[in-house]
Amino acid sequence: MSAVAVPADAGERVLRRVAGFGRVLRARGLEVGPRRVQDALEALGAVDVTSREESYWALRCTLVSHHEDIEVFDAAFAAFWEKAGAGEDGALEAPAPRPPDPEAPTAPGDAPARAGVRREAVHAAEPGGDEDGPEDGDTAEGMAWSAVERLRELDFAEYTDDELREARRLLARVARAVPLRRSRRLEAAPSGPMLDKRRTMRSAMRTEGTPVLRLARRRRLVPRKVVFVVDVSGSMGPYARAMVMFLQAAVAGGRRVEAFTFGTRLTRVTRHLDSRDPDRALRAAAQAVPDWAGGTRIGDNIKALNDRWGRRGLTRGAVVVIVSDGWERGDVDLLGREMRALRRTAHTILWVNPLAGEPGYQPLAQGMAAALPHLDLLLEGHNLHSLEALARVLEALPSERGRRAGRAVVRG
Repeated sequence: MSAVAVPADAGERVLRRVAGFGRVLRARGLEVGPRRVQDALEALGAVDVTSREESYWALRCTLVSHHEDIEVFDAAFAAFWEKAGAGEDGALEAPAPRPPDPEAPTAPGDAPARAGVRREAVHAAEPGGDEDGPEDGDTAEGMAWSAVERLRELDFAEYTDDELREARRLLARVARAVPLRRSRRLEAAPSGPMLDKRRTMRSAMRTEGTPVLRLARRRRLVPRKVVFVVDVSGSMGPYARAMVMFLQAAVAGGRRVEAFTFGTRLTRVTRHLDSRDPDRALRAAAQAVPDWAGGTRIGDNIKALNDRWGRRGLTRGAVVVIVSDGWERGDVDLLGREMRALRRTAHTILWVNPLAGEPGYQPLAQGMAAALPHLDLLLEGHNLHSLEALARVLEALPSERGRRAGRAVVRG
């Protein structure tokens, strides 16, 4: 028997069908992004795609992350793959391939042909391509870039739940920014003000005791402590979800990060967010915050930060990032005094205000005006683009405390 002929566009068709199935799952509430679609294609490349059972388990193991989603996945799998024309994606009307007759002889060329189809499908989903495949003459790279750029520029207040889940990977990448400080510990360096006597004398043994090379040491750069204080009051509702997701990514990064939320009271959520599972971490943090979408008392909460945690050295030499719109319902004078006290212990104070992204914004709110004289920088915080600007500021902070950077609004 001759080998089975595989159409030239078979890999692209497999890619389109899996990408379409991913869209169906996302519409039903599952977290299926480009990376999961690529994993699904790679899993299909390792099994017999003509076997319903093998294909089912390959897709389920890569596209389902929670036990409660299995029932939804099974229903979508039956509707999309097993009923011709019953899928929700109109462009993928062809039925799934039927299993071969078990009594029919297998051609020697079948396995290599199927492997070629799998390789084409996996190659088409390499990073940089769009999960939905090219349509209407657009390249996959261009479509992927457009989707990411839209998420970067879209205001957090306009995000849907699906878009917020899609933005999680981008938030995690931005949250890796690390400010540095000079440690008391020393490390070897090609040049520097401090002589490394031991290494210099050891190298002199190669030149009959004459220290030809003058080797140096310098102070090591290590991550500086960062303290995030995020407003979760009612006025910050449209932005609090994205900011807490950003917090979780920063804490889970394994760096020296402390996380607090505040509304009417201050809550430390560092240990709740320190989990490899983002969903579990966010649920734990939500249960720990009793004043979500409540009132705002910024001054009282900064005082609690100074009195309880500042005395333990938590804010000493740290970069403190306050995320709030500045609407103070408490004592404005208290806010000014506590910000002045925080200024004396912190290395840098950054204030991220989602309202600062509006054209013509001026920090005229009473709370914002009281805090402004004690800030190093006031930054936007309404979208991913502005958080990327925050990351650049954190990475560019000087290792030593010097002249203050100023209080201009940093635009993304």
